[in-house]
Amino acid sequence: MAEPPLRLKVLLPTEILVDEPVQRVLAEAENGWFCLLPRHVDFAAALVPGVLCFQPTAGTERYAALDAAILLKCGREVLVSAQRGVRGEALESLEALVRERFLELDEQARRARAALARLEASTLRRFRDLQGHGRG
Repeated sequence: MAEPPLRLKVLLPTEILVDEPVQRVLAEAENGWFCLLPRHVDFAAALVPGVLCFQPTAGTERYAALDAAILLKCGREVLVSAQRGVRGEALESLEALVRERFLELDEQARRARAALARLEASTLRRFRDLQGHGRG
């Protein structure tokens, strides 16, 4: 009798990147690579930024490039939570996707930090102006 598959879910703040049955999951933690199979003990790990490999129950190995992430295996469920990630069918195309999406997100974060700095500076100027009016 065949072993029931694992259920892999890769969760990002804005979307579910992966949600499908898999035969195995390969991931990298700070102390190296590991493989999860259906009979693996329950497990938790902090993943380093890199590639998560998984073998769907039907099809060829697939990949997801992730920022630093947390992986939790509980029973037949494998949950991975990351801030950023992209999914790819081939490693060659995944590299281009990572560059495109992560650089785009980095630019958005840079613009947001600049807007926040302007807002903070404006607030401080107004606060100083209010303090100056109170003395006169």
